[in-house]
Amino acid sequence: MVNESAREYWAGCGAGWVDNAHVFDHVLASFTDALVHAADIGPGDRVLDIGCGAGTLLQLAVKRGAIPVGVDISEAMVQAARRRVPQATVLHADAQTADLNGAAAGCPFDRVVSRFGVMFFDDPAAAFANMRHAAAPGATLTFVCWRDAENPIFTLGTSILTDQLDPVPTETDPHTPGPRAFGDRDRVQTILTDAGWGEVTMDPLDGICDHGVDGSDGVQARLAMILATTTGQQARAELEPRLGSRGWAALIDEVRVELRRNLVDGVLKFVGRTWLVTATNPSGLAAD
Repeated sequence: MVNESAREYWAGCGAGWVDNAHVFDHVLASFTDALVHAADIGPGDRVLDIGCGAGTLLQLAVKRGAIPVGVDISEAMVQAARRRVPQATVLHADAQTADLNGAAAGCPFDRVVSRFGVMFFDDPAAAFANMRHAAAPGATLTFVCWRDAENPIFTLGTSILTDQLDPVPTETDPHTPGPRAFGDRDRVQTILTDAGWGEVTMDPLDGICDHGVDGSDGVQARLAMILATTTGQQARAELEPRLGSRGWAALIDEVRVELRRNLVDGVLKFVGRTWLVTATNPSGLAAD
């Protein structure tokens, strides 16, 4: 089945993302703001949000007077987005293969956007071609994706857990679908060009991942994020039975200690390295 790995990935961690949506929104706020600004969403625009998650971009599109449609492969995410943004149409579908215009029952889209939701496709060129077929001539594509595999977002605190896991074969292909798959600028530009998008730009976008939710030092927020991910869930499933409840609690305390070592002015925050990607659907090529 197409994108079965992505379906399994988000079936595993979708609920954790929903439960901690306010944390993820706070941590990723700088990238969200930059994306919305670059997308230039305006009143009356039909906006397609790929990998819409719990509905952050959909909500912002509504505030700008746009007509938002979200699509996500995670049932938990879709239900959360529908609750959060009742004005939006939210599809539980695979954006690589779904008839996005037909499912949303409307005109072609003026804006296609995504916040860290486009790196999971089995065939990314096919997925971006499918998005373009749903877009109006001259429509724009705007998304953010992680740029550097060494981003602290993937390792800080998490490595304390993964170092305890049984060894697994090292993944040698950096392009395997997943959160780090779009770090290679040339590859991403080729994917978009092959999918028919034009005027492709990729600009480095660094932002502060501030975990200080509700005035906290961010340690508990970061821990919640770690345990909400597939890696965190797998670590708990493997290590808690092996270590017992006390051993697992002691290991989590080690994570907290590591996070506290990285406080900046009393708050856990670090630089996140991303690409801000834009492209345009060439005029007259909405559905070739």
